[in-house]
Amino acid sequence: MKITKPLNLGLAALAGLAFACGGGEKSTETSTTAVTETKPAEPAQEMSLEDKYKDDPIYVKGIAKVKASDCTSCHMVERKIVGPSYADVAAKYESTDENITMLAEKVIAGGVGTWGEVPMPPHPNLSLEDAKDMVAYVLLLK
Repeated sequence: MKITKPLNLGLAALAGLAFACGGGEKSTETSTTAVTETKPAEPAQEMSLEDKYKDDPIYVKGIAKVKASDCTSCHMVERKIVGPSYADVAAKYESTDENITMLAEKVIAGGVGTWGEVPMPPHPNLSLEDAKDMVAYVLLLK
């Protein structure tokens, strides 16, 4: 009998603790205090360079000529593979008539040294106008 009193007291304390911590009856009423959940702001989606300029006439004309050539075997828009990315070229050169002509001539003649030791092959069958359209497209991709 000596154990019964502390056991009953312990059970009563445990029941009181459970009730105090929400273990009692559940209320069917809704709380009057509204809890508003705040979702973290979604990060702004970065728009790809291709999506950014898809309606620009320089972009449309230039990309058609680039895709018809062998440029994509060495260059990508935003990532370096064999040659620099178009975005890297656009970051290095301002889009001026002088730069467009100079770079178009480099595309036709080929070269080495500006972007490392891997040579850019010449493209002698490419017209200066087509090369200028392609370079204008590349310099647009900033």
